[in-house]
Amino acid sequence: MRRITLSFSLLLLLAFSNSGFAQSWTARWLANVTATQNRQPHWITPLVLVTPRLEQEFRGDFVRELLPGGQQSWNYDNGKGLEIIPQSHIELLFNAPPYLQHSEKRAINGLGNVSFLMKYRIAAANERQGNYILTAFFGGSIPTGTYKNGGISSVVTPTLAGGKGWRRFDLESTLGGILPVDSVHKVGRTIVWNTVAQQHAGKFLWPEVEANASFFKGGPNDGKKQIFITPGLLLGRFPIHNRVGLTLGGGMQIAASHYHQYNQALIFTARIPF
Repeated sequence: MRRITLSFSLLLLLAFSNSGFAQSWTARWLANVTATQNRQPHWITPLVLVTPRLEQEFRGDFVRELLPGGQQSWNYDNGKGLEIIPQSHIELLFNAPPYLQHSEKRAINGLGNVSFLMKYRIAAANERQGNYILTAFFGGSIPTGTYKNGGISSVVTPTLAGGKGWRRFDLESTLGGILPVDSVHKVGRTIVWNTVAQQHAGKFLWPEVEANASFFKGGPNDGKKQIFITPGLLLGRFPIHNRVGLTLGGGMQIAASHYHQYNQALIFTARIPF
C-alpha cells in the first residue's frame, strides 16, 4: 500500500508540474504574440486580401458564386482555418480544404485542394511610430480535390504584401504569382494583384472596397485578365473573453472586366481572433 501511495503521489506531482509548465509556456507564447502585434498597425483583416499583418485566429469563409448561364456554386470555408504566430515576425496558416457545392446537375460536389501559407514580416511600425508594414508570403496548394473540384497540379505562391495607414484610413496591397509545379502548359501561370482601401468608421465598423485582379500567362486563359471590385463591411473586433474576440463581415465581388470566370460572388466571413 505504501508503494502504491508513493507512486500515486509521484504521478500527481508530475501531472501538476506538467500542467504548470504548460500554463507557463502558454503565457509566454501569448505574451510574445501580444508584443509582436503591438509592433504593427491594428487594422482589421480585409474580406479577400490576405493581410500583411500577423494575425492569430480561427477563420471560416462562405462564398456563393453566380456563374454564367444562371448556375451557382457554394464554397464552404473557402480554404481558411487556423492562423497562429509561433514566434516574432512569423505567422503560419493551416487551412482546411474547402467543400464545393454546385447547382449544375452534371457537376459533382466535393472537396477542393489543401493550401498552406507562411508569412515573414520584414518591417512594421504601429500607429504611433509610422503606421506601415511590409511582409513576404510563401504558400502553395496540393491537388487533393475530388471530382475536379481542385487543380490538377501543386502550385507555389510567392507574394509580397504591404500597407500604409493615415489615422483611421489605410491602404493594403499584395502582388504575387500562382506558379504550378508541373503541367504548366495545361494550367498556366497567374499574377495576382489585390488592393484594399479601409476606413475605421466607428468603434466596430470597417467599410472597405477592394480591387482583385488576375493576369493569366499560358494555359487555357493565356493573355486574359480578370478584375473584380469588392465593396464590403467588417464588424469587429467584438470582445468575448480576455484575448478572445469575434469579427464578422460580408461583401460582394462584382466582375469589372470583359473576361470573368463568374459574374458575382457573395462573401461571408467569421473569425475568432485570440
